[in-house]
Amino acid sequence: MPSRKFADGEVVRGRWPGSSLYYEVEILSHDSHSQLYTVKYKDGTELELKENDIKPLTSFRQRKSGSTSSSPSRRRGSRSRSRSRSPGRPPRSSRRSASASHQADIKEMRKEVLEVKLTPLVLKPFGNSISRYNGEPERTERDGLPHRNTEEKFHLSEESSYISTQYSLRPRREEIKLKDIDSKEENIVATKGSTLLKTSEGPATQTEGLEFGGVPGVFLIMLGLPAFLFLLLLMCKQKEPSLLNFPPPLPALSDLWETRVFGVYLLWFLLQALFYLLPVGKVVEGMPLTDGRRLKYRLNGFYALLLTAAAIGAAVFWGLPLLFVYQHFLQLVLAAFAFTVALSTYLAVRAAGAPPAALAPASSGNAIYDFFIGRELNPRIGTFDLKYFCELRPGLIGWVVVNLVMLLAEMKLQDRAAPSLAMILVNSFQLLYVVDALWNEEALLTTMDITHDGFGFMLAFGDLVWVPFIYSFQAFYLVNHPNEVSWPMASLIIALKLCGYVIFRCANSQKNAFRKNPSDPKLAHLKTIHTSTGKNLLVSGWWGFVRHPNYLGDLIMALAWSLPCGFKHILPYFYVIYFAMLLVHREARDERQCRTKYGRAWEQYRQRVPYRIVPYVY
Repeated sequence: MPSRKFADGEVVRGRWPGSSLYYEVEILSHDSHSQLYTVKYKDGTELELKENDIKPLTSFRQRKSGSTSSSPSRRRGSRSRSRSRSPGRPPRSSRRSASASHQADIKEMRKEVLEVKLTPLVLKPFGNSISRYNGEPERTERDGLPHRNTEEKFHLSEESSYISTQYSLRPRREEIKLKDIDSKEENIVATKGSTLLKTSEGPATQTEGLEFGGVPGVFLIMLGLPAFLFLLLLMCKQKEPSLLNFPPPLPALSDLWETRVFGVYLLWFLLQALFYLLPVGKVVEGMPLTDGRRLKYRLNGFYALLLTAAAIGAAVFWGLPLLFVYQHFLQLVLAAFAFTVALSTYLAVRAAGAPPAALAPASSGNAIYDFFIGRELNPRIGTFDLKYFCELRPGLIGWVVVNLVMLLAEMKLQDRAAPSLAMILVNSFQLLYVVDALWNEEALLTTMDITHDGFGFMLAFGDLVWVPFIYSFQAFYLVNHPNEVSWPMASLIIALKLCGYVIFRCANSQKNAFRKNPSDPKLAHLKTIHTSTGKNLLVSGWWGFVRHPNYLGDLIMALAWSLPCGFKHILPYFYVIYFAMLLVHREARDERQCRTKYGRAWEQYRQRVPYRIVPYVY
């Protein structure tokens, strides 16, 4: 293996792509396979450069010392010489023409530098790579234009002037003239920059290329999805649910709303917020934002689950009726929905005054669409990150609590001394899934939810309503529709669940390990395709089998969750159908965005890994 020339942390000068200018950079890492150095410029931009595009600082200093070899006394002596024209001196007119020619060269050179200054306006940032918890490929920002273009331009303008004068071999008077040229060019750059700043104050209103059917689509989703959720739960409560009896009898709105229930939900939310604020668990940095900053996150979700379990145990010990949750299940759903609407409204109002750098790449500028998709990327109250908190805490841990309540309700309503095997399987499988998510909480920081989508109605409704009350649908179904599962069948279902979990966990672990340290010797056997962005695409291991092995594992686990409910009705399999549709939509999203980001490398990847989610689906 060839030895590397520069060490990590060493300060050198790296050539800016597409130009002959060198800037001061810091060596971050070195890839022994591609022989590329990851370097960081002063403005926070990270690029991968070849070794011959990097030079030590000493080489520039030597050049500078060579340009000033004349001592001050010798220069003073040269100025005191007679100004009489010697035979070797050119005529005055000739000198003027030579000077004019030289000034033209200066202007041409400065024009080239000015073009270099404006080049970074169209460069893609290498921070803010986007992936999902279950392994979506990385994504680029909308239209490939980061919000920090203007900041980079001004910073590089100063750097370009610095480079052009620090290593200049011209006499001092010509340097003064050069400074005048610099000042004029800075005015030109500033004028152009102010124009660009006006257009980049926020994302322009966009009507094409919006997801979920654009504005009409998201409007229908916000109206239809809550209604569909209530109808689904009402059908599940019927003794003999059937499509022939659709729609089920609808309760009065007064029967669905109870202020006390809303207070219970609010208390639950605040309890999880208190656990989130506890100073336990390690603090890590998230992915780089468009301005180069990295937000800090405390990883204590697993501790919150343990504290919640202790609180539930104390409630049972003190005789608090946990069946209250089952008896007021629909009221709790409505309370969670009302809280979601209030939270989404607050997020939309505060995002109206958010700076451009705080906006999400997925935002469009349209009020309705941004209310749904979210306009602000990381809304925080102090250090309390609202989106990160809602992703894993109230809804995901609430899912486990709801499952436990359904287990107790089954025992009471069916007069059982112990829960059924089907209910135990459902609770165990889904508990494992939640524990896995909280144990690997750091993986959430690279997901599309955190790094790309804003926090609006879509994520708020999904986290606070859909997850706890739809993902627990199998347990809710078994309360009124018992199903006896034999041990041989249970063994097959457990084997299916473990198979899906192994695929899901191994694929995600391989992806996360490769993302953290691509040069890890343990990953040396993996084959990759290098892309123009400096990133590599895995084409072997789990990720060489199908493009989304984690999606495949997810689908297998979803099927294992539903099988304990039997085959008397399609209702318990709603989650599998919904999840398959969701993953197909995600995969299409990935395909479209990765084709735009990676270009030719993505076409090579498609040829190497032709299967998408399962081996027989192209």
